[in-house]
Amino acid sequence: MAGKATIIEVGDYEVRVSNPDRVYFPELGATKLDLVEYYLAVSDGIVRALRERPCMLHRFPDGLAGEKVHQKRVPNGAPPWLETVRVTFPRYHRHADELCVTKPADVIWAVQMSTVEFHPWNSRRADTERPDEWRIDLDPMPDCPFGTVQRIAPVVREVLGELGITGYPKTSGGKGLHVYVRIRPDWGFSEVRRAALAFAREVERRAPDDVTTTWWRRDRDPRAVFIDYNQNARDHTIASAYSVRGVPAATVSTPVGWDEIPDLDPRDFTIRTVPGRFARLGDLHAAIDDEAYSLETLLEWADRDEKAGLITPDEKSPE
Repeated sequence: MAGKATIIEVGDYEVRVSNPDRVYFPELGATKLDLVEYYLAVSDGIVRALRERPCMLHRFPDGLAGEKVHQKRVPNGAPPWLETVRVTFPRYHRHADELCVTKPADVIWAVQMSTVEFHPWNSRRADTERPDEWRIDLDPMPDCPFGTVQRIAPVVREVLGELGITGYPKTSGGKGLHVYVRIRPDWGFSEVRRAALAFAREVERRAPDDVTTTWWRRDRDPRAVFIDYNQNARDHTIASAYSVRGVPAATVSTPVGWDEIPDLDPRDFTIRTVPGRFARLGDLHAAIDDEAYSLETLLEWADRDEKAGLITPDEKSPE
């Protein structure tokens, strides 16, 4: 049964949380207030992951048993201290003022609005058309065990190392793994995507039995890891670091160390366990903004692959 509203003090702001006792995650018995307390516990990390980025909200107004709402626009009636950023959708001749997190209170306001998952753009409001984040998404196909993802992660790290790039891994909150790289905001989405595809193809060359970059899902080996370079296309988003996932077990997309990957089980990272881990280890992505890398070498690889006819028309598509 949902209880009466409670007031949460978040820094200099107050957020009224209605129905704090509503159960969101039946497997854990975790409530809306539990979700608020989780995000407060990891506030430094989630704000770092979302800071200044347009952010789509995955809301569950009736808990996980109800409908999931993908919300881009901040609704009317939002508090005056909440910040937004306007993004355009040229194909539809529309725009949206999306949440732009700059402080923990923004996150807690979103949770009050029944948000479970935070899906930010890989660009920031200073120039929403110039990404500063390259996302490597290791997405296992239906018959691919997590062990294969674990086997591919060192290959990803090896290629990044040869490029002189530091990547920051995290669990996806599901069966996959993400690696984030901070890049200079010198290229548009299509070029970042081209670079991501070139990188994915190099990993595939080194691990052809375990990796696929095949465009059409029906043509992919169901036992392989798909490196989803298309996550770098414009308006494509994935759950941020420290975002809870909308699943009954309340798993969390959690930053991990490279040396942890061989032994980790993504199911161990939930709203019950991550706060203690965060208190103990801090934010393993805390240094991600220390250096921004160039994509020039990867774009040279992309040119090489295209000249060799290795890139299909579908793969060249920006969507």
